[in-house]
Amino acid sequence: MLTSLEKILFLLLLAASFYYGGRRFYDVYRSIARGKPDGRFDQLPRRVIDAVVNVVLQRSVFRTRPVVSFFHALVFYGFVFYFLVNLVDVLEGYVALHTRSGLWNAFNLTADILTAAVLIGIISLVIRRFFVRPKDFDFPANVPVREGVRKGIRRDSAIVSAFILFHVGSRLMYKASQVALEGVDPWQPVSTAFAALFSGMTPGALEIFHHFFWWGALGSILVFIPYFPRTKHIHLFMAPINLALQKKNPGVLQPMDFENEEVFGASKLEEFAWPRLMDAYSCIMCNRCQDVCPATNTGKALSPAAILINERFELNDLFPKFAAGAESPRPLLDFALNEEAAWACTTCNACIEVCPVGNEQMLHIIDVRRERVLSAAEFPHGLKNTFNQMEKAGNPWGIAAEERLVWAKDLPFPVPTVDQNPDPEVLYWVGCAVSFDPRAQKIARNMAEILHSAGLNWAVLGKTEKCTGDTARRTGNEYLFAQMADENVAALNAVNAKVVVTTCPHCFHTIGNEYPQFGGNYVVRHHTEFISELIRNGKLKIEPNSATAVTYHDPCYLGRHNGIFEQPRSLIEMTGADLIEPERTRNNSFCCGAGGGQFWKDEERGKERVSTNRFRELKQTGAQTVATGCPFCLRMLTEETAKEDGSGPEVFDIAELVTKRIRK
Repeated sequence: MLTSLEKILFLLLLAASFYYGGRRFYDVYRSIARGKPDGRFDQLPRRVIDAVVNVVLQRSVFRTRPVVSFFHALVFYGFVFYFLVNLVDVLEGYVALHTRSGLWNAFNLTADILTAAVLIGIISLVIRRFFVRPKDFDFPANVPVREGVRKGIRRDSAIVSAFILFHVGSRLMYKASQVALEGVDPWQPVSTAFAALFSGMTPGALEIFHHFFWWGALGSILVFIPYFPRTKHIHLFMAPINLALQKKNPGVLQPMDFENEEVFGASKLEEFAWPRLMDAYSCIMCNRCQDVCPATNTGKALSPAAILINERFELNDLFPKFAAGAESPRPLLDFALNEEAAWACTTCNACIEVCPVGNEQMLHIIDVRRERVLSAAEFPHGLKNTFNQMEKAGNPWGIAAEERLVWAKDLPFPVPTVDQNPDPEVLYWVGCAVSFDPRAQKIARNMAEILHSAGLNWAVLGKTEKCTGDTARRTGNEYLFAQMADENVAALNAVNAKVVVTTCPHCFHTIGNEYPQFGGNYVVRHHTEFISELIRNGKLKIEPNSATAVTYHDPCYLGRHNGIFEQPRSLIEMTGADLIEPERTRNNSFCCGAGGGQFWKDEERGKERVSTNRFRELKQTGAQTVATGCPFCLRMLTEETAKEDGSGPEVFDIAELVTKRIRK
């Protein structure tokens, strides 16, 4: 037990630690609360349960880097149990608590094993961080990194690692000295093994070491608590909250209140919604998002990780003045990212998908883009032309609405419009790319043949169809998107079809997930889903042919954004093709490079185009055919085949593969 003086000193240290640490945690809360409102508290019990399961099972951590994740899990599970361990150790110091019989044996065994696990885990991570230093610990040279970040990360990691090693190591030595005093304990095998270090010491010397290591284990925690909110290890508390309050579908952007909002988008930290500020505090700086980012992988100036880390270090420097309401002194583009990085994002959702703590890096970029477009009116020239054409012609190609049905000319059957068939069961939303892009028009012709062959009651909007506004929204022009959404919702509501089918994942995502924000609630199906059902229900007869090997490219807005992975693959297999998967597939699929408005502007400088990187991987499968379910992916990958002088695989939409197999 502690002496009376030690008890008093511990209580004084405890009070000081909790006071100063509590103030810092409260200031973190006040900093986050400065952000704009964002409703994240619906279905709260379910959110909490899902987050607890995720954290306990470490599911989001084990998505990638399994070896590193294993060592992280050792540290995590040890520290979770250490909340109880530290409490018991405090009681041992204050009262005559005997912990060597009955249920205490199970407690001691668990604590002993987890102590060893934490030490193994942290030593392995220290070796990786400071000696192995893999490339994922740094940022590419062209990525904007705030001053002090690189040194700060290493310093923070060193301090926290030293704390964990000293804290857990002291606890091990505390128990080992106790075993040396009281005798061997089979329920504490690790501590018993280390008790040999104290052999030959007098009881008085053992007692001194026993007290020293008790203070080392518990005193180090109290000293560390006030510093804790400044470190990345605040994610121990922030990550579970962030996971509980994360968006169910981060790719579904929130509309803006143009009448009441004074600031459009975000140019400074305080102009973010509060979840953006929580992201900065939740970030563990693991750089997993950077590993999967198409822009980073192709040498662009964008790193999703750098954005959040830059913001976090800026907040630390402004702390606690920012928490008290002080305005941040400089814009985000001066420290978090630059213009080049802001416009390099393809909005593929890979960064959000891989993040182990539920951060939404893509939404930081969207907020910056909104400010650039709506407030500063500064954006790439290609987007200026695109916006103008969407406003004037209703589509980013700038082609007259009367040309929307050019693709239907010379078909051996009529393509009905809603004027001719005002009450269709199936409305085929063709989309701009499929209407106007010469290569993608083949998708529309094949889809029409499928609908006709199945004998369905269907129609298209024809010249009243306009762009869904996806490009405008992803590039920050929320005002233009809202206008187009209102017009399209009115047109769709007038038809009231049972199901809307589209061959474009961007149209599918926007109509199905975002038009409900504007009063448009529809049953929307991607054509790969719809065709699969037609075949299974016997409405569409096909004759399989196994003559070709096919690899499938997952479109980002069909796969990661909407979780549709199996239906396209099953449809390819229904045609009889041999399906070969590329290395990066499904949730980990690599972007084609067209999303986020990239299709309409020059790609930022880098070592290669995003589409080149992806096509090379698809070609390496050895498949003769690349299949996809997106007209933009089709166009990007087809352009890559043109560079191959006929040696590369051909690229087709899945609808084209199915049409070849329709039983005549």
